[in-house]
Amino acid sequence: MSSKSTPGAAALQKAGIAFDVVEYEYDPTAGQTGNHAAASIGENPERVFKTLMVLVDGRPACVVVPVAASLSMKKVAAAFGGKSAEMMPPASAERSTGFRVGGISPFGQRKRVRTALAREALAQPYVIINGGKRGYLVRLDAADAIAATGALTADLLA
Repeated sequence: MSSKSTPGAAALQKAGIAFDVVEYEYDPTAGQTGNHAAASIGENPERVFKTLMVLVDGRPACVVVPVAASLSMKKVAAAFGGKSAEMMPPASAERSTGFRVGGISPFGQRKRVRTALAREALAQPYVIINGGKRGYLVRLDAADAIAATGALTADLLA
């Protein structure tokens, strides 16, 4: 466990969930942060997941999807039983989660929101998800990620 714990790592520890910390040098100019993270740690992008904050019928929700994938807002809305979905503005996402964009984690958010994990995660031996800080990832079993967040699994990709 890194000495630089985050709210995300603390939430996983509190839940008794096993995870490994994977740190890398965050580059704010890298563009596709998730793809950069996967390349930086030498990991298959299919196992590295990004955390995105969305609004479903105006209510906040969290989706966790492979870094190289694109969201289908129609599928996101359907997964949460809503009519429409849109990306949450970055400033709102930071206020809602307590994390900075590029370091948003589904674990340990300031306010617990409905969460969905892309069903593709279930096919992986493990998933790597942001642990609550830029350059700070956690590697854990997809089932544990679901348990820690109360996530539903769904088809979310375009």
